[in-house]
Amino acid sequence: MSISLNTPPEAVPLSDDGLSVWPASARPGPDGDVSVGGVSMAEAADRFGTPLYVLDEDEVRARARMYRAAFPDADVVYAAKAYLCRAVARWMCEEGLGLDVCSAGELELAVTTGFPPDRVVVHGNAKSPGDLRAAVRLGAGRIVIDNGTEIARLASLLPRGSRQKVLLRVVPGVVAGGHPAVRTGTDDQKFGLSIGDGSAQHAVDRILGQPGLELTGLHCHIGSQITTVKPYVAAVRRLVGLLARIRDQHGVALPELDLGGGHAVAYRPGEPALDITALAARVRTELADGCARADLPVPRLTIEPGRAVIGPAGVALYRVLAVKHTPDRLLVAVDGGMSDNPRPALYGVRYAPRLIGRTATRTTAAATVVGRHCEAGDILAADVELPADIHPGDLLAVPVAGAYHLAMASTYNMVGRPPVVAVTSGTSRLLVRRESLADLRARDVGE
Repeated sequence: MSISLNTPPEAVPLSDDGLSVWPASARPGPDGDVSVGGVSMAEAADRFGTPLYVLDEDEVRARARMYRAAFPDADVVYAAKAYLCRAVARWMCEEGLGLDVCSAGELELAVTTGFPPDRVVVHGNAKSPGDLRAAVRLGAGRIVIDNGTEIARLASLLPRGSRQKVLLRVVPGVVAGGHPAVRTGTDDQKFGLSIGDGSAQHAVDRILGQPGLELTGLHCHIGSQITTVKPYVAAVRRLVGLLARIRDQHGVALPELDLGGGHAVAYRPGEPALDITALAARVRTELADGCARADLPVPRLTIEPGRAVIGPAGVALYRVLAVKHTPDRLLVAVDGGMSDNPRPALYGVRYAPRLIGRTATRTTAAATVVGRHCEAGDILAADVELPADIHPGDLLAVPVAGAYHLAMASTYNMVGRPPVVAVTSGTSRLLVRRESLADLRARDVGE
């Protein structure tokens, strides 16, 4: 059976109710309400206020287990950049996933939560000396070298006689991803070292010449929101070719291959999502066949899903503040916006917001949901169908809100970031409290 990233095992999608991209636990309730994890979304909004982010804990855990089932002989490493808090780090640890982090802040949060540092991979195209010092001090399992400068810088930070396992991020020259801003497998972007121009091979020479660095494998990440398996197969083929050249030149068979993440999920009903069963099968076959042709031992595979684990587990709740009628559409202004979800402004992402908490009329109208911030581009959902009688005080829910919303949130206009609530088995609990004006004032120490 193929596994879609928006359908965890044993989930029953509720497409007839328009909830196919919601968490699998979502159920329609009375008076237009929706429950997630057995918790009424309208009641959650009343209890915790809006804007509010809700995470279905069981959905997150089911998706983590789904990946481990699809890749039983690989290391599954959660990409913390999608969203990280202490509870999420604990869930990943308990489900047996590793963690990939991009800063000393993400690393320290994970380790102080109790996440085993040897299961952490440290990323970043421009790691600061502080980031590298933290990775060495806290015992990160792998550090991904992204550029030539990091080789000597990292080596100089290692205690005498110690060795640090590293991966080398390479650019395979594969074009993939749902938007130009998230296509990271081509030579014209900031990540990694090119296979095509020889930069990657030169970096391998330098790393192998550092006694404190133990090169364990290659890493690549070709993009985000990738819906098809083909680009991953192409990346594997090119990385195996580089592994063979390293073996021929240096007599070293690297034991690891990290294929990154970027697995697409559906944000609206009917959109495509990556089939991870097909991905696992095709990658496994290509890796085995390619290594056999090159007379190489098959390296241990690592994958790094982030959005696909946590994105569909999240629901954002907003309260309508104002409605304006224009000749073409309704403008529905809510109490959040680009400060808690900058993705529509950055990438033109489209969502499927839903009125909840009251019974809607059957008549719909073309509407654009806009935020509260002083930017014309502060749009959360353009050209969507909403009830024609939508009015201030109504509640809107935006599904697939677990990834890259709060992780990229700001305090623009000095608006505090929303809280995060976990739901499971009919109960809700606060994970991250709302950021207050007092929090914002406390950082301003000047006169």
